[in-house]
Amino acid sequence: MSEAAQNLANRIAAALKHQGGDSSDFDLNPGTVLPEGRKLRPAGVLVPISVAGRVPRLILTKRSSALKHHPGQIAFPGGKVEAGDTDACAAALREAWEEIGLPQELPQIIGCLPKHETVTGFSVTPVVALIGEEFSVYPEAGEVAEVFSVPLAHVLQPDNYIIESRRWRGARRRYYTVPYGSYYIWGATARMLRGFAARMEK
Repeated sequence: MSEAAQNLANRIAAALKHQGGDSSDFDLNPGTVLPEGRKLRPAGVLVPISVAGRVPRLILTKRSSALKHHPGQIAFPGGKVEAGDTDACAAALREAWEEIGLPQELPQIIGCLPKHETVTGFSVTPVVALIGEEFSVYPEAGEVAEVFSVPLAHVLQPDNYIIESRRWRGARRRYYTVPYGSYYIWGATARMLRGFAARMEK
């Protein structure tokens, strides 16, 4: 790993140690009342940062428009924790292999961001990792429409985030977006990235 990549790894590791609680899709909607005793399904997503090129880039996916949940949305590689997974980190690595062809031994895991609760009932652990080598991308047929990357600096700049809103289940729901070119990054992905940006800014 280059000196620049190692410096980035050290900065991220320090940022992940900062105090701060979990996040949720409801953070910008303080009036939302969530049911007591709700059971959330554990999930893990990989926040893969490629340091193989001149500038660090965040790898993301665009979900297939045919999917039942979050069709066409931009997301991290990842999914629910299956019976064979030891933890959310293992689930994130397995799903990244299945969804984009990222070899499980390639990511250098730096640590985890706080858990994030989604409107679909998942408790998501975002696993931050550096990817030091190029790899052949194989989007999972039927699930992943596109694999692309954005400069890490773009999503780590708090000024690039916009709060927007729309009607959802009869109420006005507010959420973060961090657009990049033709890519509309919003919802849970943008909220987790906003938390990452806040930690890196400290």
